[in-house]
Amino acid sequence: MQDYPSSTRPPETKPHRSLFERLTALIAPEPESRSELLEVLHDAHERNLIDADALSMIEGVFQVSDLSARDIMIPRSQMDMIDISKPIEEWMPLVLETAHSRFPAVEGERDKVIGILLAKDLLRYYAEDSFDVRGMLRPAVFIPESKRLNVLLRDFRANRNHMAIVVDEYGGVGGLITIEDVLEQIVGDIEDEYDFDEEEDNILALDAGEHGPRWRVKALTEMEQFNETLGTAYSEEDVDTIGGLVANHLGRMPRKGETFDIDGARFEVLRADARQVHVLLVEKLPPPVEPVAE
Repeated sequence: MQDYPSSTRPPETKPHRSLFERLTALIAPEPESRSELLEVLHDAHERNLIDADALSMIEGVFQVSDLSARDIMIPRSQMDMIDISKPIEEWMPLVLETAHSRFPAVEGERDKVIGILLAKDLLRYYAEDSFDVRGMLRPAVFIPESKRLNVLLRDFRANRNHMAIVVDEYGGVGGLITIEDVLEQIVGDIEDEYDFDEEEDNILALDAGEHGPRWRVKALTEMEQFNETLGTAYSEEDVDTIGGLVANHLGRMPRKGETFDIDGARFEVLRADARQVHVLLVEKLPPPVEPVAE
């Protein structure tokens, strides 16, 4: 091995550090809680060490471990099912209209899910003289409402399954959840050409809170619909959506768990990431009491 005089020895080059190594160096001293870690990551984003997409996905990973199936499932009332006790001709229009890739199959009652039908298997209906729809069904996976999303995602991957039926404590069907629903908590909404914005789902009435009526509101709800449903009178000149109103009020991107009042209503951020706010809890506040003149 050749030795160089100290004066002629080539300078040492610093090894390239990965993003993970830079983040590890940034997190010093080590944060003692998840909130402290998120603060460090937000600081890293502000210093352009990580971009908004990366920060959003990291926040989504944390959020997945906090949520359960009941938090994001498609409610039973909104499930598109097929009843195989009826002729195929009766439910085939639903398959064509909704364009889902999978359908829970029931037999008479909505609580009696007997399997999952893949839409691609229905191609045989047009190609074969004899078609047995029961023989096409795949086994249905049933999970409790309380199942954590991180555990569910692991099960989806391990079993190569894409859909699960969520059951309540009494064994009845409470809703369904897909692997896409879980992944959207990490990477944001995954939209395709068959996704539609159903306005009736933008605002969901809840039980009254401590101060008054409450609603669960999607942040992309247009101001006109929000004002009409809640009886508010927020200006529609500067923003188009309720999420835009909240961001304008705070002067920055809202964070999950924040609570604040805007002109007679209390807002709580239920879902948000580094890019945008997704879901809000809105409660109407009682009008202020006018002081009594002496």
